[in-house]
Amino acid sequence: MRSRPLILVAFSALLLSSCAVGPNYHRPTLTTPDQFYVEKATSEAQSLADLPWWQLFDDPLLNDLIKQALQNGFDARTAAWRVEEARARYGIAQSAYFPQVDYAGGGSRQRAAVIPGAPSQVLNVVTANVAFAWELDLWGRIRRLNESAKAQFLATDEARRGVLLSLVSDVATAYFQLRELDNELLIAQNNRDAFQSTYDLFNRRLEEGAASGLETSRAQGALGSVAAAIPETERAILAKENQINFLLGRNPQPIPRTSPLPALPPATPPGLPSQLLERRPDVRQAEQLLISANASVGVAKADFFPTLSLTGSYGGVSNDLSSLLTAGKTWSIGAGLMGPLFHGGAILRSYQVSKAQWEESKIQYEETVTTAFGDVSTALTDRLKLVETVKQKAVSVDAYREAVRFANVRYLAGKSSYYEVLEAQLDLFPAENALAQSQRDQFLAVVNLYRALGGGWMVEAAKASSAPP
Repeated sequence: MRSRPLILVAFSALLLSSCAVGPNYHRPTLTTPDQFYVEKATSEAQSLADLPWWQLFDDPLLNDLIKQALQNGFDARTAAWRVEEARARYGIAQSAYFPQVDYAGGGSRQRAAVIPGAPSQVLNVVTANVAFAWELDLWGRIRRLNESAKAQFLATDEARRGVLLSLVSDVATAYFQLRELDNELLIAQNNRDAFQSTYDLFNRRLEEGAASGLETSRAQGALGSVAAAIPETERAILAKENQINFLLGRNPQPIPRTSPLPALPPATPPGLPSQLLERRPDVRQAEQLLISANASVGVAKADFFPTLSLTGSYGGVSNDLSSLLTAGKTWSIGAGLMGPLFHGGAILRSYQVSKAQWEESKIQYEETVTTAFGDVSTALTDRLKLVETVKQKAVSVDAYREAVRFANVRYLAGKSSYYEVLEAQLDLFPAENALAQSQRDQFLAVVNLYRALGGGWMVEAAKASSAPP
């Protein structure tokens, strides 16, 4: 009968634990556009961020590089273990829901106090005890702690997704930069051959007495300037290969490139809905951190209230190990209430700290969402405007090539000076490089658009669902 009050106390505490102090989480209201374009959203636009976007380029080498990076990349492996760490911390927080049970045992040999003059007694003392303690979650403190720990775990998982997205984007970016450097090397080699032909022509005419040493020297100097671009480009190619190998988590080695540069994916469909940004890992991570900060406010608020704990123990004391469980049994059970009385304002200040941290997290969430809109807007603009840029630069290159042809014809016919030939060739070389770089930027704009949209977010889920049990 004595245990009935304790049972009633525990039952009442469990009923009260259904309430948790502190604010419940509500997503902040943000002013966001419905879509990035004014056109009506299409089903193609809705599924844009669901695609394993790198496969749109239909480049087996790029697909293989990204696969290796996801499997062996240093950042990918580190991020995976961070998730496991956060998962374990969440498990630690969950353990607070349950009683904490401990055991203790000991043995000693001692001489008992006796009457002076009487023979001494030596006793063996063996003890064994089991104790438990259980904090009843009267005000939802433990519940809020679990909410915070769970949100931290989910935020870490979203951070891992962000690492994977960045890793894929970095590999694709470095790959297209590498292919553009290959193109620059080819352009430099072709221009070197063209300048070599011009120099040979001037040199022959010099030997025949039809040209001056000045034009031959100018042609030789132009040849040297163009030829110097070849080893510089080769050096940049090697550095870019090393960067890709590092992203893949492997030692430096050549990256074979046998296939031609892939074609650009189809144009971005109209009507991209702004809800696609909810797939971005950084946006989802920022919201989980906001949820965690919101729960921490509840934890700090619960510190104003007392905590109720149940404690108990059961054990035995005996002179003989064999009779430990049958003789000298002891037990106890009780409840303790402890609450703050005076802490010099520390509890209030802790609560104010948690409120300030929540406000900071809210601002960071708003900042992340606003940044996401800016990223998508910039990427969409780049994707559209670079089309016209490449078109105009291609016209420029064609015109300069025609100018080189006309200059050579006029020079051989004696209708122009060597300056026209050199000037035309010197104009063509940077124009071809500029066109190659703008074509590279078109590929990078696609990569940046999918990065901005959190592209490929569903790929991991698709892999998990297709894996054998």
